[in-house]
Amino acid sequence: MDSQVQAWLDGLEPAWTLLTFESLQALRHEPAATRTAIRIANDLSCDEIARSPIARNTLILLRAAIAHGGLPLTATGNLTRAVVAKMCTLVAWPDYDQADAFRFNKVINEPDFLPLHVVRQLVQAASLVRAQHGKLVATPLGESLLSEARQGSLLAILFHLAFWHMDLGYFGRGLLGSWPQKDAGVVLWSLSACANEWQSAEKLTRLCTIPEPAMLSGAWDKSRYAMEARILRPLLWFGLLEQRSEKIPNSEFGNRHFYRKAQLFDRLLTFAVQVELSEGVRH
Repeated sequence: MDSQVQAWLDGLEPAWTLLTFESLQALRHEPAATRTAIRIANDLSCDEIARSPIARNTLILLRAAIAHGGLPLTATGNLTRAVVAKMCTLVAWPDYDQADAFRFNKVINEPDFLPLHVVRQLVQAASLVRAQHGKLVATPLGESLLSEARQGSLLAILFHLAFWHMDLGYFGRGLLGSWPQKDAGVVLWSLSACANEWQSAEKLTRLCTIPEPAMLSGAWDKSRYAMEARILRPLLWFGLLEQRSEKIPNSEFGNRHFYRKAQLFDRLLTFAVQVELSEGVRH
């Protein structure tokens, strides 16, 4: 009922207001064997895995680490420039212009190459690789996931880790603390209901997140940027969303981003929740 929140919503009613209180609370917990409100599929086919940029590039990194007996690391724990240069020819990433990203870089370090940096950090956090004697080497778990029999669980492992155990605020320069990732389950369910058609990032932010008055107290609205950084772009990298952009009228550089669910979204994620109304989500 906060007036700032009402003004921010601008007449929209968030999708999660359709949920029963019990279902809303259940979605605020991370998935687990005893918590079935959110289910992450672990039986994807190799073709389905290939639709995910993160999973596809994870396999490239694992195979390279195995083929070369480990990938050399710098003293700071990043992959060396020689490895990065090679990976630049192998790694493909959505909504990423490599030439533009490297325009002002004379040399390319791992943190300069966002796709590789994201994948290396995620794969290492998942214990699929480890640093050993100055090299990044594949672990037995990482090696096992290269087999077709085990590969179906790769995306589930990485997705669960990314959204419930990693701080995705790194990609949003720390805007708004942990919001809205701390309610990842609620946001993901809301997207499952609202993102069947193209929707702007601004509208999805209002339809899918739980607003907090404190986040609206600054000089400008940071909510869309935090939503894109912590939820929408990572989902694009996982292959669960598609994106298109439109030039903002009378703006030389600005673009407005639109997102919708990819086929992989409903294949990877299913929800066991109850809603209080039957007339459907209020767009």
